[in-house]
Amino acid sequence: MRVFTTMDEVSAAAGEELGTSDWVEITQERVDTFADATGDHQWIHVDAERSAEGPFGGTIAHGYLTLSMVPWLGSEVFALDTPGAKLNYGVNKVRFPNPVRVGKRVRAHVAMGEVTDIPAGKQITLRYTIEIEGESKPACVAETVVLLLA
Repeated sequence: MRVFTTMDEVSAAAGEELGTSDWVEITQERVDTFADATGDHQWIHVDAERSAEGPFGGTIAHGYLTLSMVPWLGSEVFALDTPGAKLNYGVNKVRFPNPVRVGKRVRAHVAMGEVTDIPAGKQITLRYTIEIEGESKPACVAETVVLLLA
């Protein structure tokens, strides 16, 4: 795991590949819990019998479930242990090129994007590619923005 303890270390990492998380299985229980939390109970996610006859041959994870795992998967790759507050500022771009079938495993590949000075500290972008084990297309590609406040 890469640990950043100073703003200078963060700046020096601009454009670098940070690493890859461990694999994690997407279970039906995880999908159902996410459906309960968001109120999104679309059959393709929660109805195993009906979705078995659907386009993916079974239930699939919500795209936003995959996106919601980005901070946790990223925490396996790097830590921002810099002084001051760290704030999720937003997401510049998100795409879901491939559904995650329940029972598959995913992991995150993380790269540091731009590091920009702002009056209160730094703004950094992080590029996440959520891979699906055994598949050529990723589940999710996202560029997130974090503020590091001094």
